[in-house]
Amino acid sequence: MDDISNKDYVIIDHFLQDELYAEIKCFFLGKLPNFKEAGIGAHSDNQIDTRIRGDFTYWLDRERDAQLQTYWNLLDETMHIFNRYCYLSLSGYEFHLAHYPSGGHYDKHLDQFENRNNRMISMIIYLNDDWKPGDGGELEIFEKDGTSFLVEPLAARCVLFKSAEVPHAVLQAHKNRFSLTGWLLYQPRSVGKLLG
Repeated sequence: MDDISNKDYVIIDHFLQDELYAEIKCFFLGKLPNFKEAGIGAHSDNQIDTRIRGDFTYWLDRERDAQLQTYWNLLDETMHIFNRYCYLSLSGYEFHLAHYPSGGHYDKHLDQFENRNNRMISMIIYLNDDWKPGDGGELEIFEKDGTSFLVEPLAARCVLFKSAEVPHAVLQAHKNRFSLTGWLLYQPRSVGKLLG
């Protein structure tokens, strides 16, 4: 909590226990045929532009995807901790599974829409077994002083950052890159599948 308050981001390795990691990864792989090409922009402004973004997503739903109950409980706990220690008044979340195939990337951006600003905390959990340098798909985080640094998408690593404050990009992947990505919200979520 201190890191995200002072630096606007925090990186936590081994965020998931092995059993939960395996459960989520198995669910992810089972849903790959249902992934759809991701767009940019919200609702009616949503459009596909592979020059800017080249990933595929599957939006999660707590009722439909009830087999992830342990993960949903972890999200509830995470939101409670933020509310308790950071006084954010978070009241919901929206998450999707993200697949960047080889060549996929996402240009520099903020996780906030122009006409919808309720995303408070971005949360990424990586699902990449045996990632090694040269595989690509690193997260580039841009600091306020104009510098940037890379975060390797290692299995079970979690990155949390302030959605409206931290510009970031996903570098080109050179092999399949998997993550569970979402946002802790100040207000109830909209229908995730309509979003970019």
